[in-house]
Amino acid sequence: MKIDANKTYTAKITTTQGEMTATLLPKEAPMTVNNFVFLAREGFYNGVKFHRIIKGFMVQTGDPVGNGSGGPGYTFVDEPVTSNYDKGVLAMANRGPNTNGSQFFVVHGDDVGQRLPKSYTIFGKVTQGIEVLDQIASVPVAPSAGGEASAPQQDIRITKVDIEER
Repeated sequence: MKIDANKTYTAKITTTQGEMTATLLPKEAPMTVNNFVFLAREGFYNGVKFHRIIKGFMVQTGDPVGNGSGGPGYTFVDEPVTSNYDKGVLAMANRGPNTNGSQFFVVHGDDVGQRLPKSYTIFGKVTQGIEVLDQIASVPVAPSAGGEASAPQQDIRITKVDIEER
């Protein structure tokens, strides 16, 4: 564990569309915040694309391969979800229980909590730059390899993630 759950962590996520700032939640999801902070400080997210976009639902990133199949080379367990999937929430994407890695999504709808099971660890919330989330979510999409209308037709990437610790 590299973080101190009693400190405050903020992530400035710089994208090709602008910046979003998120407050991280180390008391609610210490392992997940620790993982995100570690990967961000290592530059893992630099240049990673938003590979899945569903307007009104979420935008997903964190896959170094860029197609939804990649990760950091390890997985870790889920942490309890105690809040709702409100617009701007950062949550881990996964392939089932206890398969968290590097992929995460940012909720882009106000009613997502009603359609999404509490299976995705919430670890942050966008506090500035929600208009950037709206811009990313508004990118035209085409069918993905699985047929879902979520493959962005514009290359949107994270350029870097800066972590502030207080």
